[in-house]
Amino acid sequence: MRASPVILCPAILCLASLAAPLAARTPNPPAPDYAAAISDAKRPAEARALDESRKPAETLAFLGLKRGMKAADIMTGSGYWAEIMADAVGPTGKVTAFEPNQFYTQPEEQKKWQALVTRRPDVQWVRYPFEAFSAPADSFDFTIINLSYHDLYWQSEKYGIPRTDPAAFVKRLYAATKPGGIVGIVDHVGAAGDTRAIVDKVHRIDPAVVKADFIAAGFTLEADSPLLANAADDHAKLVFDPAVRGKTDRFLFRFRKAG
Repeated sequence: MRASPVILCPAILCLASLAAPLAARTPNPPAPDYAAAISDAKRPAEARALDESRKPAETLAFLGLKRGMKAADIMTGSGYWAEIMADAVGPTGKVTAFEPNQFYTQPEEQKKWQALVTRRPDVQWVRYPFEAFSAPADSFDFTIINLSYHDLYWQSEKYGIPRTDPAAFVKRLYAATKPGGIVGIVDHVGAAGDTRAIVDKVHRIDPAVVKADFIAAGFTLEADSPLLANAADDHAKLVFDPAVRGKTDRFLFRFRKAG
């Protein structure tokens, strides 16, 4: 026997009344105020000097950083991205900055590191063995690796960097990324060929290698951008060569873990 519409209506109205508050509780997070984050007076002059070439507002907007996100900056170096992101995600978000133990080892370098940590106590600063990155599962909505992914193919007796397995790194990063989470990769464009030899010689990497590594781990390449491209760059030059330093041809990839 068919149920009476009169009987069903209260139930439908009840469900609708429950759904409305639920929708109100789960709005799309607002876009960060990138201009305010970049103009933060706490940022040092050395960081501000890099803004023109790194285009932080445009880069983070393309990658999809939002307020309230749990974000990571892997191989943070000077903390350039970690500081900007800490302001951008706001008080409901959190930034974790990872830096290998092999760097900032000398007394003068240690002073710089401590000054960075002291300046930004709102960032969680984590040291880890270069060859053994790890983070808890489903930790991050967003990760950026800027001009450093190629170093996973590098080894250096001088700096204590052993031969590292990039596939293992990306697999651990995949596990640490939340479902639906984003990983942004910026790196210097290198030629095709022997990846380790090219990295050792010029600290560049073939974009196709990066795509393959992340897709093999389960990520999807959602988008790429020519924002940081420079057709005038000589891909055969070492990235520290004064002729190209700060002006290299760079690729910008946005990978996503399925939700």
